[in-house]
Amino acid sequence: MKKTLSLALLLAASLGLAACDKKEEAQAPAAPATESQPSAPAPAPTPAPAPEAAPAPTEPAPAAPETAPTEEQSQ
Repeated sequence: MKKTLSLALLLAASLGLAACDKKEEAQAPAAPATESQPSAPAPAPTPAPAPEAAPAPTEPAPAAPETAPTEEQSQ
């Protein structure tokens, strides 16, 4: 009787620990599933677009003209 009771308690404790364990196994099968997706037929390669003419370089905007200090600013 003691042996049966101790085995039952050991089994219950083991199941309790297994139920609280991390679910790492659920993530492991997800990785191969994503790898199997590329096995689908690949789309036909599209031709490279023709190089476009480069736009003409733009000149920088002219700087604001300098103004002489007025009498109000010099005081």
